[in-house]
Amino acid sequence: MQFLTRTVWWVIPVIWLPVVCWCVSRSFMMGHTLPEIATMVITGIFVWTLLEYTLHRFLFHIKTKSYWGNTAHYLLHGCHHKHPMDGLRLVFPPAATAILCIPFWNLVLLLATPSTAPALFGGGLLGYVMYDCTHYYLHHGQPSKDPARNLKRYHLNHHFRIQNKGFGITSSLWDRVFVTLPPPKGYDKS
Repeated sequence: MQFLTRTVWWVIPVIWLPVVCWCVSRSFMMGHTLPEIATMVITGIFVWTLLEYTLHRFLFHIKTKSYWGNTAHYLLHGCHHKHPMDGLRLVFPPAATAILCIPFWNLVLLLATPSTAPALFGGGLLGYVMYDCTHYYLHHGQPSKDPARNLKRYHLNHHFRIQNKGFGITSSLWDRVFVTLPPPKGYDKS
């Protein structure tokens, strides 16, 4: 089953950006103006950042005890922590993303109007694409300037220093809100 967890990074934008464009265009064809659509897309991206934090903290770092629970956790996220520099385990496989999109699309349809749902969902999906590409870059890119350099330091701190803090990937916003910022380096816990 491990072969299902391996994906090259560029597959994510190739597959999902056309879906984002289609979703956003649906809201446009239903009569929304460009400023309205921009607001919906930005809202979708913002909601994604909370979802990114929540999934990483509560699902990807769930404590499991059974064989099948441990296996599922390892395939979902444990293999990434065991091999953090494996370039084929840094983005979420498209088939799994497609499966997860179904309940999220239905949730957006439930909470939004039929004409705003596509752009909101498209914004969330764009946030996901940005997240996965950022995640790959943080592991394999060599940023020389902030904020990317600080974000790389922040994320690698989660991998190599304190794994139960610093769950945000694209920002530390929700770690600040939910008090899961890692302590400064050299901090004495006593």
